[in-house]
Amino acid sequence: MAALLQQRPGLAQGKAHGGASRQQVKVEAVVAPPSPARSPASTGTVKNPMTMTEKILANHSDNSLVVPGQNIWTRVDKLMTHDVCGPGTFGIFQKEFGENAQVWDNERVVLIPDHYIFTSDPRANRNVDILRDMAQKYNIKYFYDIKDRSNFKANPDYKGVCHVALAQEGHCKPGEVLFGTDSHTCNAGAFGQFATGVGNTDAGFILGTGKLLIKVPPTMRFVLDGEMPEYLLAKDLILQIIGEISVAGATYKAMEFVGSAVEGMNMDERMTICNMVVEAGGKNGVIAPDQATFDYVKARSDEPFQPVYSDGDAKYCADYK
Repeated sequence: MAALLQQRPGLAQGKAHGGASRQQVKVEAVVAPPSPARSPASTGTVKNPMTMTEKILANHSDNSLVVPGQNIWTRVDKLMTHDVCGPGTFGIFQKEFGENAQVWDNERVVLIPDHYIFTSDPRANRNVDILRDMAQKYNIKYFYDIKDRSNFKANPDYKGVCHVALAQEGHCKPGEVLFGTDSHTCNAGAFGQFATGVGNTDAGFILGTGKLLIKVPPTMRFVLDGEMPEYLLAKDLILQIIGEISVAGATYKAMEFVGSAVEGMNMDERMTICNMVVEAGGKNGVIAPDQATFDYVKARSDEPFQPVYSDGDAKYCADYK
């Protein structure tokens, strides 16, 4: 880390402990009146401290407290699938729930063809056709279709790569739970939400119920203070971290990123950080929402949301500084 972040001695693992106090930053929630100034990554001391990931999963499972390793049924705010896994996902849904069953919420399913659209292979193109059929059959509100592959400007509904489209179209919001049939769905953790990839079977179950059984992951914390040199990017930073902890160093763990270097990043840079946690085996990546997050979301969605933050004395399985 010394080669990347200035004013820091390096990325060193510390013994797991509670949150450390940092510079006070005023954060204003969208659905609540302005709150007193506090660190955006910590809420202070509480009776049952939890990390941000644990809090989100507790809120979505009607539990006052969840702990790492606990199996819970979590409610799902959004499910994304694309042209690779979408046909299989709907196939499993129809097999298990019946041809006449309806998806649990047609406004919480997002369909984004983005993998096979550049090929002339008719079998690959058929996947997009199936997505189109499923969107019509189940009246899916958010289907970002592409019909004319010869001229992308002729496709006003097409939005590009699924992870970027989810953010730019206002589907990523603090405090929510997002699953997607793509390993890099963790990209959305940049908005302070729980986001992770699932397979077709899990996605098919979500289509029918709006819920999923998952195990609460332990959280690793990465405190990144200092300034990034102008010649380095967020991608360099996360690759350095992965290089130090290894490609299996965060297996089924949440990776929480805090510190002045993170707070100084724009949303694209934060998404870059969270997008790559799966390359270290991570279950999800997460960054505390702040005013930059709120401004980005409010410009793209008028839906309410409730941001959450790690408690000051939350327990981490590993601490890196």
